[in-house]
Amino acid sequence: MKQPLVSIIIPYHNEAEFIGRALESLMGQDYPREKIEILAVNSNSSDDSLEMVKSYAQKDNRIKLFDNPLEFTPISLNIGIKNAKGDLITKSDAHTIYPPDYISKCVRYIEEYKTDAVGGITQNVPANDSLAAKAIILVLGSPFGGGGAFRQGGVKPEFADTAFGICYRKEVFQKIGLFNEKLIRSQDFDFNLRLTRAGGKILLAPDIALTYYPKQKTLISFWRRNFVDGIWAILPSKFGSPIFKPRHLAPLVFVSAILLFALCSLLFAPLIWVAVGILAFYFSAILYFSLKISAREKDIQLFPFLILTFAARHLAYGLGSLVGVVKLVLPTK
Repeated sequence: MKQPLVSIIIPYHNEAEFIGRALESLMGQDYPREKIEILAVNSNSSDDSLEMVKSYAQKDNRIKLFDNPLEFTPISLNIGIKNAKGDLITKSDAHTIYPPDYISKCVRYIEEYKTDAVGGITQNVPANDSLAAKAIILVLGSPFGGGGAFRQGGVKPEFADTAFGICYRKEVFQKIGLFNEKLIRSQDFDFNLRLTRAGGKILLAPDIALTYYPKQKTLISFWRRNFVDGIWAILPSKFGSPIFKPRHLAPLVFVSAILLFALCSLLFAPLIWVAVGILAFYFSAILYFSLKISAREKDIQLFPFLILTFAARHLAYGLGSLVGVVKLVLPTK
């Protein structure tokens, strides 16, 4: 089988804690050395990230350095794509460790299935040993946590709306364009949705398992991340993005229903019990899934942290989506 040149794009901003491990795993691929180039795009880092990447580039001439004066990831990705020489282009992440056969499997699957893109699943690892960090990982991997199929694994390769660590054919970018540079978040899902709606196919291969370290280590940071993610589940449509999947809108519907019935109860008091009922049903579900996960993990200490983490996941996302709706109707600056 022909072995195409693969361009690995890795954007980074203040990733000194993680990027060394990511680069080492990409440098250690079992794919032919001369068939890989690594395009590292720095987004105005203020820590030691750039110096670390430069030190790796001195040891491995496959690493090429690029600069993005702004901090927006889609701009970094597009810089990489425009400078990529490969027939295949992968979007990599500084928080990820890639198995040695990552590239070889991507190449094999993309040819075997004649697909436009292929990606894998995440094997999330807590950022530290705290109960909060462990709860965050468990919630992200739970169907009740709202994660996509790439967070939950699978048995065999199947076509999906997205995946993790995706490898694209270069002609995909010629066909549907680059990443939307107006999107601070959600640029990945926006691009993949445009690809599938244009008739393209994304293969999710569960045996491509990538180790991922989320940035969030505390419940507060997890709340903030989900709040911003909620905003950007709605706001992309303001910049020409297609509407996302129903699962992205569920927290908005949930939070909006509670607030609506609570406000309407000011005019008709009994409606407050509808809001209370929705909350009671929701927290019953949280208790059930939190207890189930705690029992599976054989750690009852996780139970209260799981409750709070599920609540942060859904409520912060829903409230953020409400803010996104407000921003959607406000004039663009």
